[in-house]
Amino acid sequence: MTDLLETLRRHAEAHADAAGMAPTPIPGLSTVRATAPSDLVHAVSRPLVCLVVQGSKRVTMGRQDFDFSAGDSLLITADVPTVSQITKASRAAPYLSLVLELDPGVIADLIAEMMPGPTARGAPVRVDQTEAEVAEAALRLMRLFDRPSAVPILQCALVREMHYWLLAGRHGPAIRNIAWPGGQAQRVARAVAILRAEYAKPLRVERLAAEAGMSASTFHQHFRAVTSLSPLQFQKHLRLIEARRLMLSEGAQAASAAFSVGYESVSQFTREYHRMFGAPPARSTKASRARAAA
Repeated sequence: MTDLLETLRRHAEAHADAAGMAPTPIPGLSTVRATAPSDLVHAVSRPLVCLVVQGSKRVTMGRQDFDFSAGDSLLITADVPTVSQITKASRAAPYLSLVLELDPGVIADLIAEMMPGPTARGAPVRVDQTEAEVAEAALRLMRLFDRPSAVPILQCALVREMHYWLLAGRHGPAIRNIAWPGGQAQRVARAVAILRAEYAKPLRVERLAAEAGMSASTFHQHFRAVTSLSPLQFQKHLRLIEARRLMLSEGAQAASAAFSVGYESVSQFTREYHRMFGAPPARSTKASRARAAA
């Protein structure tokens, strides 16, 4: 993976923002760079694959920890709450990874054309070695950035190829669940899309259940099985993560951030923020800024 490491390093150094994120010309594809171990990062992750080419990282979902490093791939097959931390990085050898959001449409098309294969149940987060074909497809995607005129013409084919090798490899059985026709993951994903778009608004579970084509009780059961949270908890995670972003990135005060994400009570927001991030909003953001400055 030496060539992929060098190509990714050049792109990340040229385009990474203050948080180490560097978007690419291809939607859903980004790189991550860090020159030191990071703070804990809370997120509600989308289905994705993360190829680590240098350094190490830990992702926690519920009570499960997943440690992975150079040569490994992290797979997330559902919208789930995670806490992540880069554990090995330095200026001499930064943490570097390539992240691709998985496209259910592309996966469904490929499954229809490929030989029937098994599906895998279990946790929506898993780690395995990155296969050579996946790394080579990723390298071809990254090299495309040096030829901007070729990006709009070739990107779809290369993204499709990378999805193919992921489906054909170790992660394939788990990835198939994302686009299984009528499967619970696909139906829950329709409700998740509404929650992500309208997290700041009051939402009735009946509406989400109808979007998923389920009764309210069945929807609750399947939603928790896929995401590990209830719909209300999922919405709360989205609100708190966005409020934290507003305070850290845009300098919003706690009250302003709380009302912006849909809270009607600042005291309730403070309690729930403290429970999730381990400190009240003001103290938490001050500590995060101090660590970032250091």
